[in-house]
Amino acid sequence: MGSSIQFPELFAAEPGAEAGVSFARFMELALYHPAAGYYAKKRRRIGRDASTDFYTATSLGPVFGELIVSAAVKLLGAKDPAGCKFVEIGAEPEGGVLAGVSHPFAGSHTVARGQPVELAGECVVFSNELFDAQPCHRLVRQGGAWRELGVAWQRDASVAPGSGGLVEVILPDLSPEVADLVGRLPANAPEGYHLDLPLRSRALLRQIAGQPWRGLFLAFDYGRTWRELVEETPQGTARAYARHRQSSDLLAQPGEQDLTCHVCWDWLIEGLVADGFPAPQVESQESFFVRHAANALDALMTAEAARFSPRKQALLQLLHPGQMGQKFQVLHGLRG
Repeated sequence: MGSSIQFPELFAAEPGAEAGVSFARFMELALYHPAAGYYAKKRRRIGRDASTDFYTATSLGPVFGELIVSAAVKLLGAKDPAGCKFVEIGAEPEGGVLAGVSHPFAGSHTVARGQPVELAGECVVFSNELFDAQPCHRLVRQGGAWRELGVAWQRDASVAPGSGGLVEVILPDLSPEVADLVGRLPANAPEGYHLDLPLRSRALLRQIAGQPWRGLFLAFDYGRTWRELVEETPQGTARAYARHRQSSDLLAQPGEQDLTCHVCWDWLIEGLVADGFPAPQVESQESFFVRHAANALDALMTAEAARFSPRKQALLQLLHPGQMGQKFQVLHGLRG
C-alpha cells in the first residue's frame, strides 16, 4: 500500500468491514496503520499551538523531565542510576522527556508508539500517555446482556461505486478477548450502560513487563479502577481529540484525530504483580511528585523564589489539582 492511501479505502478493504469489525480493530487501524494511521503520520501532534491536537506534560519544557529524574533516582533506592538505562516508550519523534535534561543514567533511549520494544538488564522504563492510546473494545448493555459495538463500512449504492461511510453496529458475537472476560462483567448494569474495555493496554503491559529486565517501571496516564469503570462511566471513556477539542464522535476523522480510552489501573497492577513487581502503586501526579521528587521541587522553588517564571508556571500546571495534578495518575513499581 502506498503512503497516499486514504482511510476509507483502507477500511473498506478490511475483511468483514461490511458486516462490522470490533472497535478495537478500527482503532488499531485509525491510530497505527503504517500508511493511514494517526500516529504513523509525520506531523506535530503535541503542543500548545492551533496546529496540534493536544498537549501533555512534555509540552511544558524540561521541568517535567527534571521531576522524572529526581523521582526515578529516589524510587530506585539502593540501585545505582548510573547502571540503569532510561527507556521511554511512546515518545514523539521530536524528542523524549529527557531531551535537554541532565541525568545520572547510563544512557537514554526512546521507542516510538507502535514500534517493537526490547528490554534487558537494569532499566528505568518510562511512558507518558502511552497506555490510554491502545485499542479498546466497546460494549453496551442491551436487552439484559452485554453486546459488543463494532464499526462497519456502509456502502452507498446511490453514488459512485465503492463510496460509503463508517457506522457503529452491534456485532453478532463477542470478540474472543471480550468473551474471556465475561465472568468479570457486571450482571446487573443498567440498560444502555457503555463500557470501554482497555484490553490492549493490559496486553502491552505484559509485553513490556514480561521481558528480562530489572529496575523501575514508571507510567503516567489517566485511568479508573475497575469499580469506577463499571459503575461511574455510563457513557464509556473512549474519546477523540483534534485541534484541542474533545469529542465523542469516534468515527468522524479516522487517521486524523487521536483516540483514547481510560486505562484500568487494577488490571495493570495485577499485570505487574504477576511479572514480579511485588508492590506497585498508583498515585495522583500531584502526590507522586510531592512525595518522590522533593529534591527537584526544592531546587526549582529556591531558584525561582523571586519571580513567577515560566518554569514556576509549568510546575503549577503539573501539580495543581485543577490542571494536571489530579487528572493524571502514576503507576510505578520496582523489580529486582
